[in-house]
Amino acid sequence: MKKLSEGQIDTIVELLKEGKLLPEEYRWLLFEGKQETELIYAGKTREVDVLAETMAVPLQKVKVFGDVQNNEWHNILIFGDNLQILKTLLKWKEKGKLKNPDGSRGVKLIYIDPPFGTGDIYGRGDVGAYSAKLMGAKYLEWLRQRIILLRELLSDDGSFYMRTDYHFGHYMKVLLDEIFGKENFRNEIVVNRTKAKQPPEDYFTPQTDSFLFYTKSANYDFHQVTRATKPEWHSLLHFPRADERPRIIKGKEFYPPKGRRWALSQENINEFERLGKIRINQDEEYVDCKGNRVKGVPELLYDKEILRSDWLDVPGYSQRTHFPTENSEEVLDRVVQASSKVGDIVLDAFAGSGTTGAVAEKLGRKWIMIDSSKFAIYTMIKRMLNLKQEIGNKGKSLKPKSFAVYNAGLYDMKTLKEIPFEEYHKFALELFQCKDEPHTLAGIELDGYLGQEHVLVFKWKKNTKRKTEYVMDRGFIDNLHSILRDRIGKRFFIIAPAASVLFLEDYIEKDRIKYYVLRIPYSVIDELHKKNFKLLEQPLSADISEVNKVMEQIGFDFIYPPDIECKHCIEHKKGQQELGGKNKEAVIKIKKFRSNIISKKPIPEEELGFKALSMVMIDYNFNGEYFVIMDKWFAQDLEKNSYEVRFPVEKLSEQMMIIYMDVWGNERKEVKRIDEFKRR
Repeated sequence: MKKLSEGQIDTIVELLKEGKLLPEEYRWLLFEGKQETELIYAGKTREVDVLAETMAVPLQKVKVFGDVQNNEWHNILIFGDNLQILKTLLKWKEKGKLKNPDGSRGVKLIYIDPPFGTGDIYGRGDVGAYSAKLMGAKYLEWLRQRIILLRELLSDDGSFYMRTDYHFGHYMKVLLDEIFGKENFRNEIVVNRTKAKQPPEDYFTPQTDSFLFYTKSANYDFHQVTRATKPEWHSLLHFPRADERPRIIKGKEFYPPKGRRWALSQENINEFERLGKIRINQDEEYVDCKGNRVKGVPELLYDKEILRSDWLDVPGYSQRTHFPTENSEEVLDRVVQASSKVGDIVLDAFAGSGTTGAVAEKLGRKWIMIDSSKFAIYTMIKRMLNLKQEIGNKGKSLKPKSFAVYNAGLYDMKTLKEIPFEEYHKFALELFQCKDEPHTLAGIELDGYLGQEHVLVFKWKKNTKRKTEYVMDRGFIDNLHSILRDRIGKRFFIIAPAASVLFLEDYIEKDRIKYYVLRIPYSVIDELHKKNFKLLEQPLSADISEVNKVMEQIGFDFIYPPDIECKHCIEHKKGQQELGGKNKEAVIKIKKFRSNIISKKPIPEEELGFKALSMVMIDYNFNGEYFVIMDKWFAQDLEKNSYEVRFPVEKLSEQMMIIYMDVWGNERKEVKRIDEFKRR
């Protein structure tokens, strides 16, 4: 530690006596450490704590597209908070479940375009600036924790790309230097952003975004990418390093000039000749290394150039799916080609419209996509089922390889109760972060450990065929304690369905031993996790700040379909009096909506009604197997239209599926036939 002056010591003593904080510069005077550049802000969590304390959640398979075998790779689409999902995937990596063709463990390429945290941050004036600091620090930490896990998920030779803009790019660069190491920064790539409809009057219009490109180590995959350029003929002669060996070009032997060499090997010359990209320019001449004057200079047609960090020649965003901030396939094509090979795993943790997965599919890569928005999940399913072979979604149809949709943190209890107990047993242990280590104690078969404490998964049902279900009462705890009392520590954990437990306490204490009951569903036991459970909120409007807002989930919960009461009819188009073929509208009048979400903290009844309705989605041609989003109405639109969904009657088909979703992602699905819409 550097020696302090008497003045510095006096200052420290005075500040401590007054109960005031020490200035930041005293950090380096009082505590030893590497004095490197670091982004410092309130609420910054130690990296080791992010990795150790982030809660993993099991993935529940909810829909399969194609033939998915349990032990074979299939592409993955996950609904949930990416922080918890990334921790789960990190466990997969450790178990060898994420492997690339070269045998490396982990994800070879990660691309993210996270929300830029621009909600209410960028106000003008003193108040706005203060808000920006507070909101900005929270946003930075929210994103930092996810990037730390993403880095760990990369293979040792993996690459990471992040899209950012002028609001936060300067902070992101410092943050990523800290996470990946400054030595692993590779490029800042400039890409187009959406053009402003009305340019500002008091500053230059932002026209570009940036891709920040990092690698996990100095040993990484990189492949040069080329782009088309204006065709031009250039001499085949090269300046550096003399090499007097001749080449056979167009059937004639050519020697280079003295002190120079040919730019291409004979093999490459033969290939370019075959492609018609070599000619002899008879208007030029030179003296070769033998002293002979040669008429005609061999030339190569250059119609491509090696890609540099300026990518302004292609669109940065696209409107093909009408999803806000949809990245273009053209820019993702370059990222995927440059930093991965066929068969490698590519991941996008803020997948949005699914461009990363679409491009990965077309280029023969495996993919994992994650998003916290149900709207995004349905958008991606539709996109993956309607792919075209060429970048830009052109050409012939492309059938995607098998993929499955998973829920993480929001589960279907009905499905869980139907699976074999062995699978339920595994799911239950993963849900509460328990080690799956069966063992016997005093003749009782136990299932694992939570920390150092024993865990029992309550066998509420012997098998799925029997209808008999067992319950846990206080007598069960008494019997358990009479056998185990001196053989266990101060805590013992029992995992059980909430409906199977006949008492309300979180634990029952016997002789100073607490028998905890971890209920399914039961979001989080406060004494264990020290955090209140947060559900992922779904958007209320199509506004970019709603669809892409920063969201975080802690813990888990189960799906509770909302109650819905609707009237279905065909009537006049609003504002028109006559009924004619094109003037008819099919109408869904939502008379009643109530979310059935269960929360440890009571939610006011008025918040569970129409205020809890997030959106309505329709598949007009439901095939009976899976839902494909064809139309949508957000809460903002529904409220304006008195909670009526209207669409041209011509869109009615034999059967349609309608999904009503609350703000916590719970869905009520109904299938309606054309004859169920009554004419008025």
